[in-house]
Amino acid sequence: MPFQFSHLAILIVVGFIGVSAMAADDPAHERHELMEDVRDAAKPLGAMLRGEADYDHGTVMASLRTFEAAGARFGNLFPDGSQGGEAAPAVWEDREGFDEALSTWRAATAAAIEASPGSLEEAKVSVGPVFQSCKDCHDSYRIEEEDE
Repeated sequence: MPFQFSHLAILIVVGFIGVSAMAADDPAHERHELMEDVRDAAKPLGAMLRGEADYDHGTVMASLRTFEAAGARFGNLFPDGSQGGEAAPAVWEDREGFDEALSTWRAATAAAIEASPGSLEEAKVSVGPVFQSCKDCHDSYRIEEEDE
């Protein structure tokens, strides 16, 4: 039987499913993608806190919800054997400290969401600890990429 277009379509779909499944089985890749979402959500917040953008409550809350969703998933993306990427060896060598740092970020994020800051001044008070916990975790548990 000659090769038909339907065979090609099936091969493409099977190949796409295989690539998607491989990406889902790569915790380092998942971590990276999740933190890119966090980075993208942090940019407008940082601009507001620095006075480079007008305060927007909706953007603040959307960014904080992105952090919340990431925090709920992030800790599960460091199983033994998934070393590498931007995660420093300290994640596995000091798992208790890493889990504590992640918990601090989650708590700061939850507190900021609860505060629902209605002004830039309120955001500085409630969002500041979220960014500080990000920095503290990165200082100990992240390897900076060369091109950043």
